[in-house]
Amino acid sequence: MGRKVLVTGGAGYIGSVVVEQLLARGDLPIVLDDLSTGHRAAVASGAEFVEGNVGDRLVLERLFGRQTVDALMHLAAFALVAESVADPAKYRANNVAAGAVLLDAAVAAGVRRVIFSSSCTIYGERGAEPIREDAPPAPMNPYGETKLEFEAMLARHAVSHGLQSVSLRYFNAAGASECYGEDHEPETHLIPNVLRVAQGRVPAVDVFGTDYPTPDGTCVRDYIHVLDLADAHVRALDAPLDGAVALNLGTGTGHSVLAVVEAARGVTGRAIPAVLRPRRPGDPPFLVAARGRAERVLGWRPRHSSLEEILASAWAWHRAHPGGYRN
Repeated sequence: MGRKVLVTGGAGYIGSVVVEQLLARGDLPIVLDDLSTGHRAAVASGAEFVEGNVGDRLVLERLFGRQTVDALMHLAAFALVAESVADPAKYRANNVAAGAVLLDAAVAAGVRRVIFSSSCTIYGERGAEPIREDAPPAPMNPYGETKLEFEAMLARHAVSHGLQSVSLRYFNAAGASECYGEDHEPETHLIPNVLRVAQGRVPAVDVFGTDYPTPDGTCVRDYIHVLDLADAHVRALDAPLDGAVALNLGTGTGHSVLAVVEAARGVTGRAIPAVLRPRRPGDPPFLVAARGRAERVLGWRPRHSSLEEILASAWAWHRAHPGGYRN
């Protein structure tokens, strides 16, 4: 009998693929999602679904009261950097305050393992070297600050309640499984926006910032396939842990915005015009992972994260779902 795993945000982009992989290995995922940014159609049919917010105490009491939950995977968060700069209170309320309610309820129910969806944005602006987990955090935006605050909360619970946790610091999630892909509104991520142009849905892709201290002046990011991200979550259920651990999830290789656009032209065979725009607030110029710790702790390494495979999988999903989950 598989373990019962509560997946908050399981109707979202990454959460849906995590649930898919949990089901494939015989676990019993319970999805908690308020559908504010997720999609009911993104929840696999074999998973239990509970509609609700992670900060709703009554929903949590009912959920934990009727069944034993073996582990918590917390992926429910607001995640738009520019929006967090414009409305930091919204991000603190959901990502920190509501997250604290969830964590307290889980610990009270006997959950002792948490896998947390964190972010490389906690590192802030760095040089052109891959970032190690022991780099001092210096988030440039409220979104990154809220992720760091929740990591600190997990560390305190490790001391006070014996909680074992893994904070998975994603770099740039991209790509799709055969069934589940990226469908946000508004869409702020580069690869789905590039593919919208290839589909003919919009005339051009916006490139924000061309004067960064990078080889071509555009931001450099480490793109990691959603299949590899989900695999790390599943591995974290079984990994030997001692308290609170933080791990980067990335490839160790960076690609500039303009390089991604050019690669997408090759994969899709379509012309993809680009419009150069001013910088967005809160965007560091260079974010690339040092990934050795995740390999040591989880036995994990990215297997699907070449830029070409990422783009090809996303392109296949978007062509099969031209209107996203509204098809």
